[in-house]
This record gives sequence, C-alpha cells and structure tokens, in this order.
Amino acid sequence: MLQNTRKFTTTWINSIGQVDAEAWNTLAKPLATPFFHWQWLSNIESSGCAVPKEGWLPNHLLVWDQDVLVAAAPLYLKGHSYGEFVFDHEWARLSYRLGIEYYPKLLGMSPFTPAVGYRFLIHPDLNDRISEYQALTDLIVAEIDRFCDRNNISGCHFLFVDPQWRTELEHRGFSSWMHHSYTWSNHNFSDFDHFLASFDSNQRRNIKKERKGVSKAGIEMQVFAGDQIPHHYFSFMYDLYSDTCDKFWGGSKYLNRRFFESLYHNFKEHIVFVVGIKEDWPKPVGMSFCIRKGDRLYGRYWGSTQDVKFLHFNACYYTPIDWAISQGINLFDPGAGGQHKKRRGFPATSNYSLHRFYNPRLKQILLPHIQEVNEYKRWEIDAINGELPFDLPEPTLDKENKED
Repeated sequence: MLQNTRKFTTTWINSIGQVDAEAWNTLAKPLATPFFHWQWLSNIESSGCAVPKEGWLPNHLLVWDQDVLVAAAPLYLKGHSYGEFVFDHEWARLSYRLGIEYYPKLLGMSPFTPAVGYRFLIHPDLNDRISEYQALTDLIVAEIDRFCDRNNISGCHFLFVDPQWRTELEHRGFSSWMHHSYTWSNHNFSDFDHFLASFDSNQRRNIKKERKGVSKAGIEMQVFAGDQIPHHYFSFMYDLYSDTCDKFWGGSKYLNRRFFESLYHNFKEHIVFVVGIKEDWPKPVGMSFCIRKGDRLYGRYWGSTQDVKFLHFNACYYTPIDWAISQGINLFDPGAGGQHKKRRGFPATSNYSLHRFYNPRLKQILLPHIQEVNEYKRWEIDAINGELPFDLPEPTLDKENKED
C-alpha cells in the first residue's frame, strides 16, 4: 500500500538481484516492452554477460516511498560503447582528442537489446497522478545529475527510448538523436496472402519464390512458443547464435550459453522459436529466436547448420509474420540492421536516443552536431520508404516517420 504522505528516498544498487523481483516487476510489467522485466535483466547480469569485467557495471537507481518501491531507472556504467547499437564511437574519439574522459558514461538501456521502450519505471498507482509522476521523474533526473557531477561522468545516455517518454525528457534538457530501424505493422491482415496483396506484383512473386525455395529444399517451418519449446532448443540456440557471430559479426558475441539456458526456467512464456525442420535430420536446420509480449514480437537472433537459400528470410521474416497475423500481433521488430528488410514488409521507422553532456566543451560541440545528423536521418528514412515495393502507400507510415 502506497503512503498518503510522500517522502521519497533513493538508493543505488549494483545488481538487479539486490531488489525483490516482484517489487521490480510491479513497475516493469505494465510497459509494452518485456526487456525490463526483472527476469530478463537478472539473466543478463547473473550469467556474466553484463558485468564489470565486460565493461557493464549495473548501477540501477531505486526510489522508495518508505518501504515501497515506487520507481526505478535501469542504468549501467559503461567502460566502452560495445553492445549498444547506437554508435557514439566518434564522440569518444573526439573526447580523447580534446583531453576529456568520455568513459565511464552512464547508460540506460536493456543490455545488447536494440528494441524501443526504455523509460523510467514508475509504480502504476502513480502513473495517472500527474503531480506525483512528474515529481518522481524530476527526482530521478536530479539524482542522475548529482551522481554524474560527483563522479565526473561525461554524459548520461538513454537508448531506444519510449516515444512518448522522449518528449518528457526533452523538456528536461535532454537532446534527441534520431536513428532508424525496420518495423512490420499489422494492418488488419486476415492471413499471409492478405499481407502479400499489399506488395506490387514483382515483389509478390519474389516473396512467393523465396517461401517455396525452402519447402523445395525439404524444410518445413514450424513455430514453438512458451511451454511448447523443447528444453534443448535453448542451448542449441546458443550454438547457432555463437556460430552466426563468428561468421558475420566479428567481436559482437555478447551473450553466453548460461544466458540462453536460464531463459527456459524463468522467461519461457515470452520466447518464440521459429524452426526449420528437415525430415531425418537430427537437429533443426535453422532457427530464429524471438520474444513476445502482448501484441508485440521482437526478433533477436538466428543461425543455421546448413547454407540453405532463403532460409534466413523464412525463419526471420515470413514465418514470424505469418504466425504474428494468426496471433493478433500488431507490431514486429525483426532486430537491428539490414536494408533487405524494406523489401519484405518492414518500412524504415524512426527511433531515438537521449543524451545529456556534463562537460561544457562536449555540450558545445556535440549538440549542434546531433541536430545536423537528425536532419540527414529524416531524409534517409523518407528516401528508404520512397522505394517500398507496395502497390499503394500505407498512410500510417508517413505518420510514423514524420512525427517531428
């Protein structure tokens, strides 16, 4: 029960395990994103993936109303910029040339997860009480400012932020940096054929060809969700993820086997595996790893044991879209990168990071730079979406991409 007389206090913790899971999830579960649930963050930290020796020091800020947790900010002190998918390496190099220590920096995100949704976590009983909600937000920002000032932190950065929350933080002096990703939206499609009908005839033929190519190779695509997932798929997914990282992503293997295996025990209800199965083949030929919460689906990782043409497109795009339509899912974020997504039903959409610099020289140099980059990014998104292979423009796309 929340107290009638508010006297908020704050604490900092260096492990999500230091706070009660149920208390944290009271704040996190109302969010559309699943990536700030206690179990997800705990698996990342306890598995040894986001820990100090890897350059991630958990530094979460908690706000209390006596003994009730009423707000939290998931935060990390970072000694580098890897695993973020927002590339500020040039800022770090500029700081070095200016003789300014860029690292450590204070970072708000779900580690290794380029999915929109970061915001401060506020108790649901206070979300609709405007004065108390605003007071909590102001308190968290002020405490972050004090922490960064005391510890000579160059900047605070929130990545892949919730769109509405972005405006609130801009009013408090944070600067927005625009990026883009690719997102599928469900425009009341009745089935996959209805979705295909939105493409021009040429791309419709291409997608049909790419879907048939996998079945001609003797591979059947299946979807396993929640309790349907065999236990051994979690460890096998790590093998595929590790192999894909080694082949294509160089030094970007941020997660370990322990992380994937831990998901079976406390996060399985949110996991979806899209699996390519070949008769008489002992293991899946290929598999993608997705996460679902409510009407949202997120593609994360994929891998294969055989080089089968079009298997990637089917495991990561077409079969998840087909399943999403059947499940009433409205948004599918397939993951970072890849302009080939735009021709398969994923228009470019804007997302944002928020930045506050505490060093005056960085503030003077980088804030104008961010505005210039944002103008270019708007042009880039418009250019990408001007080449979409749809028969008719979808009106919601213009609204999404021109929200500024």
